[in-house]
Amino acid sequence: MGLFNFIKDAGEKLFGTGEAKAAQEAAAKDPSADKIAAANAKAAEAITTYVRTLKLPVEGLTVAFDGAAGVVTVGGTTPDQAAREKVLLAAGNVAGVGEVRDTIVVTDPTPEASFHTVVRGDTLSAIAKTHYGSANKYMVIFEANKPMLSHPDKIYPGQVLRIPAED
Repeated sequence: MGLFNFIKDAGEKLFGTGEAKAAQEAAAKDPSADKIAAANAKAAEAITTYVRTLKLPVEGLTVAFDGAAGVVTVGGTTPDQAAREKVLLAAGNVAGVGEVRDTIVVTDPTPEASFHTVVRGDTLSAIAKTHYGSANKYMVIFEANKPMLSHPDKIYPGQVLRIPAED
């Protein structure tokens, strides 16, 4: 089990007006257990739906959300390390999520990738130059982050990207 940190105010706006934010506000405004649980369940379902739409190979996907803390707990089984990391990034790169607790089991473990948090002015080419010594290897990073990335030019500050080990 691991813990991954993310920038809470950056990420996919999965929740429209903000199920994650609503869960946090519900906890602050009316701390009744039923209202908090309902808001957290709604946010967890939105994250679950998002991960499933990416068609990542994860069996028995479980997602729990704690709106007061901004923490998502993700579980299930994946065939490899890359799939695990993509599930974690998909859950973490969501506005309102500050941490992801990982309980995913990998059936065929391989070495973990490193991660890079995008800052203003970053491009995949610049990130590739930093990590691999060659800007031309930007497609390695792009491919490693599909399907969360749809285009090499569409990254945003605060987004966390997988940087696979160099072959």
